[in-house]
Amino acid sequence: MMDESNPYLPYTVKVEEAWFETPGERCIKTFKVNFTDEKVWDTWSHKPGQCAMVGRLGVGESMFCISSAPSEEGYLRFSVMRMGKVTSALHELEAGDLMTVRGPVGNSFPLDEWEGKDIVTIGGGIGQAPLRPVINYIRANRDRFGELKVLYGARTSDDHCFKGEFDDFRKEGHGCHLAVDVSEEKWPHFVGFVPNLLMEVSPSPENAVAVTCGPPVMIKFVIQNLEKLGFAPEQIYTTLEERMKCGIGKCGRCNIGHLYVCKDGPVFSYATLKEIPEAFA
Repeated sequence: MMDESNPYLPYTVKVEEAWFETPGERCIKTFKVNFTDEKVWDTWSHKPGQCAMVGRLGVGESMFCISSAPSEEGYLRFSVMRMGKVTSALHELEAGDLMTVRGPVGNSFPLDEWEGKDIVTIGGGIGQAPLRPVINYIRANRDRFGELKVLYGARTSDDHCFKGEFDDFRKEGHGCHLAVDVSEEKWPHFVGFVPNLLMEVSPSPENAVAVTCGPPVMIKFVIQNLEKLGFAPEQIYTTLEERMKCGIGKCGRCNIGHLYVCKDGPVFSYATLKEIPEAFA
């Protein structure tokens, strides 16, 4: 765990592997890292939904969700979209290079409370990264949960993250439903926006939980459609980790209404957020 006596002191990690998930100007690169001091694993513990500050010495650091599940032992994964100075500097790193990690920070998805329930994950673009540890946690603890449905879309098929895992979901008997915004030659799956994919799949709300992450406008319409399908606010969860800044409640830049995303979240039920419209602005 992070040293609470000095939360600004990072761990050093080495990049074991690095690969591009998507191409283009705002490409996404995934880093598989391990602590240079393996004794850190004796105290490190994270849960699906938690985040960490990832940095490059001499450049800076930014907040990212931990995109690996606790069951993926011996390493951490972070998927980084290139957007600015820090993310561009991180994208320059390759296997053998060093990064810094501070964390874990924030709360997590209440998976213990979801035991015995069907789980529906609904992701868009890089928003699949915080959902991936939820999916892999359920896969690693299959007998503790009901049916798993994975819904995921992006602008194009090239913009899909974690492409190599979708066939594995299907082979294991999970529902896996993919979408692109506009038609592509030889695309065999749904064409349209993620909220429309949700209505096409039409999951049952009975004894179920829905978890969604993606662009704020996508989340807004996904939640509207989940309510149309009969999901109660208490059955709908999302993460607002993209709003986190310092991660430890010091800077005050992540507040929405009376909440601080870093201290009260980043995971929230819609029952908590429904009276805070700026949450999806």
